[in-house]
Amino acid sequence: MIATATERIVANPLAGDPPVWEPHTRAPLDFHRRLPGYAPTPLVVIPSLAQRLGVREVLVKVESTRLGLPAFKMLGASWATYRALVGRLGYEPSWGTVADLAEQLRSLRPFTLAAATDGNHGQAVAVMARLLGFDARIFVPEGTVAARIASIAGEGATVTVVDGDYDATVARSAQEAGPSCLVISDTSWPGYDQVPRWVVEGYSTMMWEIDDALARRRASTDDRAVVPDAVIVPMGVGALTAAVVNHWGRHDENGPHARGEIGSGRRDDSGHAGSERPHDSRPVVVGVEPVDAACIMASVLAGRITTVPGPHRSIMAGLNCGTPSPVAWPLVSAGVRTLVAVDDDRARQAVRDFAAFGVEAGETGAAALAGLTLLQSHDQPLPATATVLLLCTEGATDREGWWRILGVDVV
Repeated sequence: MIATATERIVANPLAGDPPVWEPHTRAPLDFHRRLPGYAPTPLVVIPSLAQRLGVREVLVKVESTRLGLPAFKMLGASWATYRALVGRLGYEPSWGTVADLAEQLRSLRPFTLAAATDGNHGQAVAVMARLLGFDARIFVPEGTVAARIASIAGEGATVTVVDGDYDATVARSAQEAGPSCLVISDTSWPGYDQVPRWVVEGYSTMMWEIDDALARRRASTDDRAVVPDAVIVPMGVGALTAAVVNHWGRHDENGPHARGEIGSGRRDDSGHAGSERPHDSRPVVVGVEPVDAACIMASVLAGRITTVPGPHRSIMAGLNCGTPSPVAWPLVSAGVRTLVAVDDDRARQAVRDFAAFGVEAGETGAAALAGLTLLQSHDQPLPATATVLLLCTEGATDREGWWRILGVDVV
């Protein structure tokens, strides 16, 4: 471990082979393709950033626009909502469009979806409720930026500000569960774990899109890696990180991932790209958290799930979580190799750096780049041969705050 005044890099003492979840399929991707406005988000290459950071290649999965929202959260919220509603119906409905699905679910009305959020997840749940003809009750922690509350309310949801941090907001939302209300949470608690597992599954669409984009690149440029050597992930409760580990970091019945060396130019046995997930390597997964909400770092150092007490005031609002999700924990605690805690100044600089390269990234979305810049300043950085994937998870969800970071006067 190294430390500055506030920032830290920790090698995960619990790292190993993560557990195997249920069979890993493209079912969430097939579902998302039926939602209005679906399109794969861009995977962009930034050569000058790679040169600056001393690695072979930097790829950025840009989630600034996803299914009409400025963040990736719709992937998990929509899939989890659908699977949970199928459970309420007791059968798999036949549908082609969301309007068809809403008609199939008419018998459940009046019905409500509820969620706790720092902003993006709650807006996604509210959109699903609107599309399906349901009500939405969304709970946010005190201090949530007004622009994010307005975005949620703009989807027709009732928004309640909870007197407390994100953990308190999760506890409040859990009280809403009932015969006519589903709680759609990306974190779990005793007796509530299936919906958060579906949220993790929903995020796999992002990874399938990356696989397909890399396969297309490899077909035309033979010396590129089938999978990235390192994946840098912003971590809140750990749901997205669990999805990354479940997709690229496990052994399963389809063939073991060999723990290869970074930048080794690995290839699959066939010597060509395929449409399915490659199984020849496992990338190094690096998780990034704010310094005052580094609950996963604290937990791996303690050897168990640990709460970092609030208030959590980072501008990386989507990462202001005090307790890891118990559902995500087994995957995250074994599958993340390095944990990085960054401060707000580094996040602000990452926002500016992304903008200079034409990528709109909010403060949380820029956390992956912030983590990589800290990592590369360490005496053991990623090597010059590495292909690094950054998950830029959101755009400018607080537009005025984004402009201020960029040094533009806001009228």
